[in-house]
Amino acid sequence: MSNSTQPRTLTIHVPMKYTPRGGRKTVVSEHTLSQPQPRTDNALLKALARAHRWRQQIENGEYASITELAKAKRVNESYACRLLRLTLLAPSILAEILNGRHTSALMLKALMKPLPVRWDKQLAALKMTEHA
Repeated sequence: MSNSTQPRTLTIHVPMKYTPRGGRKTVVSEHTLSQPQPRTDNALLKALARAHRWRQQIENGEYASITELAKAKRVNESYACRLLRLTLLAPSILAEILNGRHTSALMLKALMKPLPVRWDKQLAALKMTEHA
């Protein structure tokens, strides 16, 4: 038998690791590790969208009050109030979240707590700096 008819084995080594993201394992290569990916926090994005939608429904008169909205949405009135506070976030905080550039410390749990109404005070409370 000649060497040309025997199958050859080729081994390729690709450096990578598995990283859990959103409950799923994701393959992360060296190239991916060198370039930070934007963070997507679906719970936070959904909460922001829901808060703005609920605010609009109240402002449009679809619901007369937060109490009425909470009853219709089958949520606790306290939760509805906390969620609606998200509509008062500083534009720079919203931009950080929507662009996936927020720190891991900026999570829904932290944003649901009472924050100052003034945007500069919100940034200070969340230990963020304004990006120019």
